[in-house]
Amino acid sequence: MSAGAATSTPAVPGRSETAHRALVTVAVMLATIMQALDTTIANVALPHMQGAMGATQDQISWVLTSYIVASAICLPLTGFLSARYGRRRLFLWSVVGFTVASMLCGAAQSLSQIVIFRLLQGVFGAALVPLSQSVMLDTYPREKIASAMALWGMGVMIGPILGPSLGGWLTEYYDWRWVFYINLPFGVLAWLGIAAYVKETPPDRARRFDLFGFALLALAIGALQTLLDRGESLNWFESAEIVIEAGLAGMCFYLFVAHILTARQPFIEPALFRDRNLSVGLVIVFLIGIILLSTMALLPPFMQNLMGYPVLDVGLLLAPRGLGTMFAMMLVGRLAARIDARLMILFGLGLTSASLWEMSFFTPQVGSWDIVRTGVVQGLGFGFIFVPLSTLTFSTLATHFRTEGTALYSLMRNIGSSIGISVVMTKLAQYTQANHAAFSAYVTPFNEALRQAVEQGAYSLGSTAGLVGLNAEVTRQALTLAYLQDFRLMMWITLAAAPLLLLLRPARKA
Repeated sequence: MSAGAATSTPAVPGRSETAHRALVTVAVMLATIMQALDTTIANVALPHMQGAMGATQDQISWVLTSYIVASAICLPLTGFLSARYGRRRLFLWSVVGFTVASMLCGAAQSLSQIVIFRLLQGVFGAALVPLSQSVMLDTYPREKIASAMALWGMGVMIGPILGPSLGGWLTEYYDWRWVFYINLPFGVLAWLGIAAYVKETPPDRARRFDLFGFALLALAIGALQTLLDRGESLNWFESAEIVIEAGLAGMCFYLFVAHILTARQPFIEPALFRDRNLSVGLVIVFLIGIILLSTMALLPPFMQNLMGYPVLDVGLLLAPRGLGTMFAMMLVGRLAARIDARLMILFGLGLTSASLWEMSFFTPQVGSWDIVRTGVVQGLGFGFIFVPLSTLTFSTLATHFRTEGTALYSLMRNIGSSIGISVVMTKLAQYTQANHAAFSAYVTPFNEALRQAVEQGAYSLGSTAGLVGLNAEVTRQALTLAYLQDFRLMMWITLAAAPLLLLLRPARKA
């Protein structure tokens, strides 16, 4: 009888086990939020950094580029380093390195210093999100994975959404350096929690590092990220630099794929991609990544340049988007056992598409309530997508592939976000130019509406100042329509992810 009781006890977690899971969750969530915030928190502080460092617009952009490129290159290393040295040890060193690099960024006195320290931030921060997801997947039993992913997803999704708001507030009332110093309490608490409550995984000392495979992948990712970041300012393939980077990215990626399929101990195991849910999940999260940060890249300049909102008000109006995401994630955690995860993803795609459709009818006179309402709906949509997608993607993946799989998952989401921002900004410029040419065709003496406007004194065509004013209005209207066309483009990309849900298998029951 006592033996039977002993064997059945682990099936029902006691208070100590539940408390341990809660402490592990808090620790890894602090690390996740710290890293996720830094993807966008520095954006609004760039003009202040530019003035303090005496840098040009092109030079100061490297503060963002250096972090993105370093993080993207080092993300695939997470699986190998975790297996070779132990997940807990890698987690602790990543938190320490990221926190110290953040302090150095805040104390930087020159542009070269802050770029180097941002590179270090990207190197150490790359592993934080996949490691935290891997720890959460291993800490919770299968029947509670959806709830665990809901908690983890809050940090990943809320960080980039609230980053501009927090960054704007810190910059406005304190100093731009505080967007980096704020990481210190997060880092210290995360390190203490991980050191105390996260269990170590057994290291595989026999595993060798595939230097050639990593070098190929690093060159491909680095060239792609640099191309995406600098393409718009260099007029894309009109520039020799962009052509070289595109060729390097394509060639290295092709060689990398050929290498992992033929090498004995490749950098990334091809067996990973035999799991259908993981492969399909990577494609879907790539498409969602395109939408995730693109809206946040478009709305702030739309509100500031066309609607006249100050930076702080922009942050406050965009913050409710994060509240919608948090609410949806909490709801999804409770519904996961009752509703097919694929249906929740489909519902989330519908909400996101509906919000983008409504945003495609915005005007510079749109009310604050409409911005908040569409933002909340879009936040709800992301919440219904992200948690079920994370759950399904890893539901059938072998346990020993989890850290490597989560690293690829984060990498695909980040590359999608980089491509999305580049695409919408490039299309914005192209749409504006095309719309300006189309609108200018109506500026003729035979246009009755223009004639009446001139007679009423709204415009003057007899002076240079009058013509400049008319051209400014044409440009403003062309830019407004370009934003709306971008919103509609993102809506179609969101809808394109829906058919892929048919390829996902339902999660296995506990």
